[in-house]
Amino acid sequence: MGLFDRISRVIRSYLNALVGSAEDPEKILDQTLIEMQDNLVQLRQAVAQAIASQKRLEQQFNQNEKQAHEWEGRAKLALQKGDEALALEALNRKQTATSAALALKGQLEQSLGQVKTLKTQMIALESKIAEAKTKKDMLVARARAAKASEQINQAIGKVGTNSSMAAFERMEDQVLQMEAQSQAVAELSTDSLEAKFAELESGGSAEAELAALKQQLSTPSAQLPEAAVAYDPELEALKRQLEQDS
Repeated sequence: MGLFDRISRVIRSYLNALVGSAEDPEKILDQTLIEMQDNLVQLRQAVAQAIASQKRLEQQFNQNEKQAHEWEGRAKLALQKGDEALALEALNRKQTATSAALALKGQLEQSLGQVKTLKTQMIALESKIAEAKTKKDMLVARARAAKASEQINQAIGKVGTNSSMAAFERMEDQVLQMEAQSQAVAELSTDSLEAKFAELESGGSAEAELAALKQQLSTPSAQLPEAAVAYDPELEALKRQLEQDS
């Protein structure tokens, strides 16, 4: 499994943990970004090392190719001078340098492919990190909104609507009862006071009537019209009773 595949697996595992756990999403996202940055640093180091190895292989390859050309030229020079043994030795050195160059060429091609792959992975990881940073604020905001909504729903669940309305209705009935009692007390107080005044007024009227009657009875009969004076036994008895009472 390549480095980029392992990084992708780590990212997926963190996202799954974010969905399935009760941990703080903001902390998980921060930690995920930190680990992604660490992976990017390691990947950049790997790319730098691969490029350095590629440069060394290029230098060795070029050096062996150069040596092969030089030994070939020396072999030609030795033949021109008539020294076949020296020419053969030069050709053997050329063969050795050529074989080394061929081996280095295979390693160099492999190194070039590795550097290309690592660079591709590094660019992809940089893009993932940039995308993660862009999405982080949005995910954190959504997580906070979800948490706030959950807290509100829990608060609403703890305070039942029916029980709350029943409490308001009980308090309303109690207030109405208190108002009725207050009104009844006020009415009773008013009735009692009015009854007392009515009694006084009633008593005063009887006394006034009695005084008027006394005044009428005490008036000399001579002042009355002659035709109005008549003997009435009951009236005379009432006069005598009143005179005795007075």
